[in-house]
Amino acid sequence: MSIRNASIEQVPAVSVIGPAQARRAGIAAFVGTTIEWFDFFIYGTASALVLGKLFFPETSPAIGTLAAFATFAVGFIARPLGGIIFGHFGDKFGRKNTVITTLLLMGGATVGVGLLPTYAQIGVLAPILLVLLRIIQGVAMGGEWGGAVLIATEFAPPKKKILYGAFAQQGSPVGNLLATVAFLALTSLSAESFGSWGWRLPFLASAILILIGLYVRLKISEAPEMLKAIQSKTSKRVPLLEILRNHYGVVLLSGGAVVAGVSLTYVKTTFALSWATQDLGYSRAEFLQVITVALVAQVFIQPLGALLASKINVRTAILWMLVPEIVLLPFMFTMISTGNIILAMLGMVLATIPTCMYYATLAGVLAQLFPAHIRYTGISVSYQLATAIFAGTAPFLSQMLLNVSGSIWAVVCLGIGYVVLSLVCMLALLRGKAWTGRDGQAETASP
Repeated sequence: MSIRNASIEQVPAVSVIGPAQARRAGIAAFVGTTIEWFDFFIYGTASALVLGKLFFPETSPAIGTLAAFATFAVGFIARPLGGIIFGHFGDKFGRKNTVITTLLLMGGATVGVGLLPTYAQIGVLAPILLVLLRIIQGVAMGGEWGGAVLIATEFAPPKKKILYGAFAQQGSPVGNLLATVAFLALTSLSAESFGSWGWRLPFLASAILILIGLYVRLKISEAPEMLKAIQSKTSKRVPLLEILRNHYGVVLLSGGAVVAGVSLTYVKTTFALSWATQDLGYSRAEFLQVITVALVAQVFIQPLGALLASKINVRTAILWMLVPEIVLLPFMFTMISTGNIILAMLGMVLATIPTCMYYATLAGVLAQLFPAHIRYTGISVSYQLATAIFAGTAPFLSQMLLNVSGSIWAVVCLGIGYVVLSLVCMLALLRGKAWTGRDGQAETASP
């Protein structure tokens, strides 16, 4: 279908949704995604710090780290599968049970990693089991994001779709912050204690968080819009087939629009943590502090992106968010290269601002691109394809470029490429639509 004619689905407001229900749905989306992202991010941090040594000990440190990043990428490769599976059931039978299932699946896999014997204990079976658990994490995360976004946006007041979509997006920086703080708290351990048992504690602690998330999500209900789709039988179609037949262009552009919002995080944190501690002389505690400060800034600044996109023309807001990153990303790596922790913090915080504000707007925009009966599948496939192809491979590609070129500027060029791709795709999606921003929704208008 023509991209230009891919209209934003206009769904009438459902008057029976009250403010209390909308707030409860937003909180459920936020709490659930925070826990899921915590589980997902602790693996990334552990892969940068310790997994290469424990599960791939018969390689050089650089190759071991590369292998650990490869298992990190496996989780992302599995995410489109999760998006398809849970998107299908979420579109046919509703969102609630689907997001409860993804939460339990993620929790089980994460605790499993914390209990996993190392290569020294069971040999080659250890990395095989590690990969299998990472695949389960990826499938769960692939189904989680779309459901959480729809819980928030489908209960949102008609004029606040982008703002409520930011509830689900906020789980990413908060989950990342909790994961980083969890490992930062373990820096007082000796290297021997951390390597033998300390690294397991964040994975095992996930069991407590999963119970909290389960309690919150059991209290939500289905949005009337989704119930109406189920009752009208439109939800009985095979969502993926309809997506591929009638909405493939929107899926491709949406996936491209997602790239900068998801990939740069792993360049700035997972890869940068490994690079700074192995090549630049930062201690593990020092650079975790750098990342922590940037994540704290992100937690407070990110929602401003959704607010901005709700107040001004969305296309203008997107330009203001993404273009500065082309300058600030090289600045960040330059500051880290100085070896000065204060300058590294400054560079990391400034480079975090543009893309985190952009990330806040993504959910609310993408959720309006598909009709209700295929919406879960549509946004999940778009988002998870981008994460599989670009985000999951970002630390691996960054490390490979550094190994081959010997220069951090090759990594900088990769990051800028992510930004340019997302900018072009998002502007193409918004072309021909009057995204005024005053109501957070798209209105049909002449190009």
